[in-house]
Amino acid sequence: MYYKSTRNSGVNVTSAQAIAQGISKDGGLFVPSEIPAVSMDDIKALGEMTYAQRALFVFSKYLTDFTEAEIRYCVDSAYNDKNFDTANIAELAHLFDGTYMLELWHGPTCAFKDMALQILPYLLTTSAKKLELNRKIVILVATSGDTGKAALEGFRDVPDTEILVFYPEDGVSAMQKKQMTTQEGENVGVCAIKGNFDDAQNGVKAIFTDEKIASELSAAGMMFSSANSINWGRLAPQIIYYVSTYAQLVKDGEINPGDKINIVVPTGNFGNILAGYYAKKMGIPVNKLICASNANNVLTDFIRTGVYDRNRPFHTTISPSMDILISSNLERLLYHLCGENDAQIREWFGALAQSGRYEVTDEVKAVLKDEFYAGCCDDVQTKECIREIYGKYSYTCDTHTAVAVKVYEDYKAATGDNTKTVIASTASPYKFSGSVLEAIGADTDADEFALVEKLYEASKIPVPASLAALKDKEVRFTETVDRYEMKDYVFRALGI
Repeated sequence: MYYKSTRNSGVNVTSAQAIAQGISKDGGLFVPSEIPAVSMDDIKALGEMTYAQRALFVFSKYLTDFTEAEIRYCVDSAYNDKNFDTANIAELAHLFDGTYMLELWHGPTCAFKDMALQILPYLLTTSAKKLELNRKIVILVATSGDTGKAALEGFRDVPDTEILVFYPEDGVSAMQKKQMTTQEGENVGVCAIKGNFDDAQNGVKAIFTDEKIASELSAAGMMFSSANSINWGRLAPQIIYYVSTYAQLVKDGEINPGDKINIVVPTGNFGNILAGYYAKKMGIPVNKLICASNANNVLTDFIRTGVYDRNRPFHTTISPSMDILISSNLERLLYHLCGENDAQIREWFGALAQSGRYEVTDEVKAVLKDEFYAGCCDDVQTKECIREIYGKYSYTCDTHTAVAVKVYEDYKAATGDNTKTVIASTASPYKFSGSVLEAIGADTDADEFALVEKLYEASKIPVPASLAALKDKEVRFTETVDRYEMKDYVFRALGI
């Protein structure tokens, strides 16, 4: 299995190279040269396995330059009861008849990003050893809330690495900010930027693709890589939980082998739902991939019309991890849908960079409508959905998952489709205690940690130990820079 660049199909690298490099030198994203297959016999066998064993199976299809022992080391180091508070790693909760919450937030930072970022450090350091890079790897991260903490925790004190995280100063929840700014570790750095997530993401990409910066870093014995989902090592682990979930549903007798399911994902940077697309193309029977957006509904409009236009107001919402107007992983999907036409990708994304807009072909529009459904809701509707779920099912969900539930309800009303459905639940409600409590009608006149206690009284969900411990942690990182000063911060932090 080799990997191409979305902007140059002539690129041909191993998975270790793709993971270590993070992004192609031409600015494109690495994609697999082919999508491997999984059979229903495989699914039945996977049903009898642990999550780590299922991960080993899927990774062996994509990381063919890794030995079985190397993959086993990575998955066993990541997916265990030390890192996750449940033996199943990803839990399935029945919300109502035929609808399941795929709880992806039982890791150390209480967000779905842990599913990938607990294993990425092992994938990355193993890749570096295989390639004999002999350089310190500098991880640059732009975050809209959850990726930052999950990456910091995953890479904390990992030998021969440094990790620097940028977040929008007014674009994350109080709990998310506290998680990042109190981060422990000798190799970590956190900096706020004056701007939104797109500004942070564009700044990181600009640093990545600047040859002069890369040269200065190389002279200092360092190299860049990424922990954002532009890195294939971040995206591949997300495929696993969709394959695993289907296998679990079959094992539990909830579906028969070959039965189709819908997958609903609260979507920002498009990586999580793209992983569902890859799972479908591997052979997991998926009827519809349902893309749920908040008030930043650029993806909803794109899937419905084929026109991507980021020239619109940016909204700061109660679901901040979805406050994104430039969805990087969409480039991977479009590369596949347009027949791996790298010239077409360069044209579209060149137009996006210059004018903020592009329109795909009629052929691509037709495939988008066939594979995906898209919907959106605002903060008022999100809170109404949290309150409704809490009242009807005694289930407390966070502000991102509620967006997915609301859009799914709209989809069912519009289509009458009763296919069994898996909703990706992407964060613990405790990460957004104030908004969740407000939604269910509770008093929110308290500090962040008092709100956590109030949410426990309302939900009876155990408070994650990692969040409870934040109360008395000292803030280590307080710096804020303009987005144009990000490079200077990187150099200062690295002592260059």
